[in-house]
Amino acid sequence: MADISIIIPVLNEEDSILPLARELAAAFSGRAWDWECIWVDDGSTDQSRARLAEMSRRDPRHRHLILAKHAGQAAALWAGFSAAGGGIICTLDGDGQNDPADLPLFIDALRSQDADLVTGYRASRQDDWVRKSTSFIGNAARNILTGHVVKDSACAARAMRRAALMRLPFFHGMQRFFPTLFALRGCRIIEMAARHRPRLKGKAKYGVWNRLGPGLLDCFGVLWLRRRALSYEVAAQGGLQCEKDSGCSSGSSGKASSSPDSSSNGSRANGASAASSPSPSGG
Repeated sequence: MADISIIIPVLNEEDSILPLARELAAAFSGRAWDWECIWVDDGSTDQSRARLAEMSRRDPRHRHLILAKHAGQAAALWAGFSAAGGGIICTLDGDGQNDPADLPLFIDALRSQDADLVTGYRASRQDDWVRKSTSFIGNAARNILTGHVVKDSACAARAMRRAALMRLPFFHGMQRFFPTLFALRGCRIIEMAARHRPRLKGKAKYGVWNRLGPGLLDCFGVLWLRRRALSYEVAAQGGLQCEKDSGCSSGSSGKASSSPDSSSNGSRANGASAASSPSPSGG
C-alpha cells in the first residue's frame, strides 16, 4: 500500500506526460516513501492514452484511469482520489507548469505541522496578462463571497490528508475551492509558495469565459454551503461512543464553522462540519 498518492488529471497532454513522470520520480528519489501516481485521462483525443500506457509499462508506480468520456476536472480528480491508496494525497496539473519538486516539501510541512491541507500559491506566475487578470478577479471574488482568504485558491499543487479530503462535498468546479471546503470542516490549512513554469507544450484548456463565469457562479454555491453548514456541540452523552468524523488532524468536536479564517502560516476553523459528501459530476 502506498504512503503517498499523487493524482494528475490530463486532457490532451501527450507531450507533457513522460517528462512530468520523469520529474516526479526525480523529486521523490531519496525519500523513504512508498508512492504511486494515478493519472486520469479525461477524454483525450490525442496520444495521451498511449503515453500513459507506455509509462505504466516502464514504471509500475504510475497507474492510469481512462474516463469513458470528458467529464471535467473535478470528476477526474474524484476518480483518482477514489482509486488512491495513500493516506496523503497530492495533486498536480498535467500541463507541466507545476513543479513536482514542491510536493515533498508540502508533505514534510503537512506532517510536521499537523496540517490537513497544504495548498500552494503561485508566487511568480508564468502566464500571460489575460490569465493572470482573470485569476486575480476570480480569486478575489472567491475570498469575498466565501469569507475565506487565501492567496491562490486555484493552484493545483496541494498535499492533503485523505481522511479529511474524502469527507468534502464534491461538485462541478470544486477544485477552485479546496481551502474553503477544508476550512468549513474545521481543518488546519497551510499556504506555501509553489514554483510556476511557462507552458511549453500543449494548449491551455481554460480561457476567460469558461474560467471566470462558472467560477463566479460557483462562489454563490459555496457561500450557500458556508451559511448552511451544520453547527452543534454535544454537551453530554450517556452510554455512547461518539466518533469525531471530521477526518481532520485536529480531532475537532463536531462543530461547524460559519466563518472560517486563514493565514499564511496555517489556520484552523472552529470545529468540523457534519455535511455529507455527495459524489461529483464533473469540473
